[in-house]
Amino acid sequence: MKVKLLLLIIGLGSYLSVSAQPLSPMDERTAERVDSVLALMTLEEKIGQMTLFTSDWAITGPTLRANYKEDILKARVGAIFNAHTATYNRELQRMAVEETRLGIPLIFGYDVIHGYKTIFPIPLGTASSWDMELVEEAARIAAVEASAAGLNWTFAPMVDIARDPRWGRIAEGAGEDPYLGSLIAQAQVKGFQGEDLSAAHTVVACVKHFAAYGAAQAGRDYHTVDMSERRLRQTYLPPYKAALDAGAGTVMTSFNELDGVPASGNSFLLKDILREEWGFEGFVVTDYTSINEMIPHGVVADLKEASELAANAGVDMDMQGAAYYDHLMNLAKEGRVSQAEIDASVRYILRMKFDLGLFDDPYRYTNEERQQEFVFSEAHRKKARDISRKSMVLLENKKNILPLTSINKIALIGPLGDASKEMLGNWYGAGDGKKAISLLEGLKEIYKGQASVQFAKGCEIDKKGDQNFTKAIKVASNSDVIVAAVGEAGWMSGEAASRSKIDFPGDQLALLKALKQTGKPLVVVLFNGRPLELNWLSEHADAVLVAWFPGTEAGTAVADILSGAYNPSGKLPVTFPRSLGQVPIFYSAKNTGRPMDKNNKYTSKYLDEDNSPLYPFGYGLSYSTFTYKDFQINGESFSMNEKIEVSALVKNTSSIDGKETVQLYVRDRVGSVTRPLRELKGFQQIELKAGEEKRVSFTLTQDDLAFYTRTMEFKAEPGMFDVWIGGDSNADLGGIFELKK
Repeated sequence: MKVKLLLLIIGLGSYLSVSAQPLSPMDERTAERVDSVLALMTLEEKIGQMTLFTSDWAITGPTLRANYKEDILKARVGAIFNAHTATYNRELQRMAVEETRLGIPLIFGYDVIHGYKTIFPIPLGTASSWDMELVEEAARIAAVEASAAGLNWTFAPMVDIARDPRWGRIAEGAGEDPYLGSLIAQAQVKGFQGEDLSAAHTVVACVKHFAAYGAAQAGRDYHTVDMSERRLRQTYLPPYKAALDAGAGTVMTSFNELDGVPASGNSFLLKDILREEWGFEGFVVTDYTSINEMIPHGVVADLKEASELAANAGVDMDMQGAAYYDHLMNLAKEGRVSQAEIDASVRYILRMKFDLGLFDDPYRYTNEERQQEFVFSEAHRKKARDISRKSMVLLENKKNILPLTSINKIALIGPLGDASKEMLGNWYGAGDGKKAISLLEGLKEIYKGQASVQFAKGCEIDKKGDQNFTKAIKVASNSDVIVAAVGEAGWMSGEAASRSKIDFPGDQLALLKALKQTGKPLVVVLFNGRPLELNWLSEHADAVLVAWFPGTEAGTAVADILSGAYNPSGKLPVTFPRSLGQVPIFYSAKNTGRPMDKNNKYTSKYLDEDNSPLYPFGYGLSYSTFTYKDFQINGESFSMNEKIEVSALVKNTSSIDGKETVQLYVRDRVGSVTRPLRELKGFQQIELKAGEEKRVSFTLTQDDLAFYTRTMEFKAEPGMFDVWIGGDSNADLGGIFELKK
């Protein structure tokens, strides 16, 4: 690598590490180095740093440009995405560092959402573990693999709260609850970024999509979002803030509008909240061509005006749309975007390149030996198996049909029984579907020498019509138990994958009904990226296991649970409705002036459906059984500064050792604004041996009881509170306390 004037000026000093703490203002040394680079740059080079283009490796939308390599050589692009593997990225980095005037290194980004090559469960699945160490570990392994393959920036975590299962991207987040979602967001950031962002095995996180993308009207992707500021701050903003508090270095804007202004041009979001209120010191990147898309939104007339709006609103980097590339130079010359605005954006971007250690060693992420050692390693696959099985949720287990022991013949039926690629779900990075373990493979492995496994597909995933179930029925009739592998195809959830119905696609339900007629026990394994309508299954299946899309080790992980090698412990991070007509449905809803009364028509209810969900938030069975009793609270009334201690005895009443997620819920009975019927305020995971009993305690403070009041102050108000401890959001063991001034 030839010596650049830039490197002589900035020096090769030691890197000051950035830990998993809030991203702090630049230290003096880094600020000096950033300023020394900025002083050398032309306006065109600055705009280049604010431009992000895709390579020709892969695309996530319509590709607008094909000459990105020429742009690298002209210093007209500062970051590349969809370029990966050590050799490929090393050459692109060499072009930027050795063949441009200043040699400013590139950042390489990629959608490492739930793994790079070793694929873990979809994020909604991992969230079902309610295990923050596990969530962090999955992100850590993803970072180790991605950073060994030339990457240093991931477009994750997605922390959007989602309460409408029609929205395909519900699969990519942590579900419906801001408390749980905030903890998961922090764990993911810590996993990706580690304690030292300059370390070669970390990647910088990108929190997305800012903001409230998960509240798209009608559950339709890219659609309008409209809500009060109170709802925005109370429900949707907390996970973003939590991720930034954990040190996330970048933020991605959302596609939606908010209060009539698209997020990529919304200064209220990007300046008032993100920069001024939260003090964010990283950089903001758009989602794919979202500056361009402000034109069809109808708030700008053309791309030049869109570029002006975005730059002045606080967007630092334009992804793929070439908006800044084509128009920012003229906007600056015309005084419509100030030099100070551009310099501020470039400072944020350069700072991140210094934090990543790219100026000290531009090739630190392009080591082929590391790639060979860490990517898709046996150790990572073993961990993926463990994480996958801990993410699955057992919804039904009638007459303790599971685990399947002392059986001779298993009939595996269904379109997802031998569908390895589908096991990866959506956004599976560089994952290889051919190397994923199907359920057929997993069952054959774990029951080898114990039971035979016969497979029949039965039907296609999404084709409806005259399908022949004859072979499937024959195989099922000649078995001791039926394991039905049904659900969605991997592409049916994720971006641009909204569904107007959330039932089983194709003829799968008809197949299940035909299998039920055989009289054999029916165990259903669901592969899905969203809550589905499961009324028939709830009533007729003997067991129902939600496996989500479990990733690379899908088949082995499911087989571990079905065989009893692992005792399921997952809990739902999102409500499962009885029918689509209930949507959106979530546990922390508010009351009305006319609460449901079955004996009074003129109350809030349906004529044809119960108000309650089929499976509530926080729900999940185990092969163990747990009872809750002896609720205790350390008083009846408390001042604002006192701690409220609540506890309950939890007992494993079964003969099987198991793990339970003990959950704490609170209701503020009267507030200056209406309050939810209950809110999650804590949870603990405990492991209890058969017959073992343990007291589980929680501490509440006024901070836990705070909310945005009528005057938009975030504080607790005096009054009466209900509190419950239990195994899901329908917990009924609890008490009452008063909070005084």
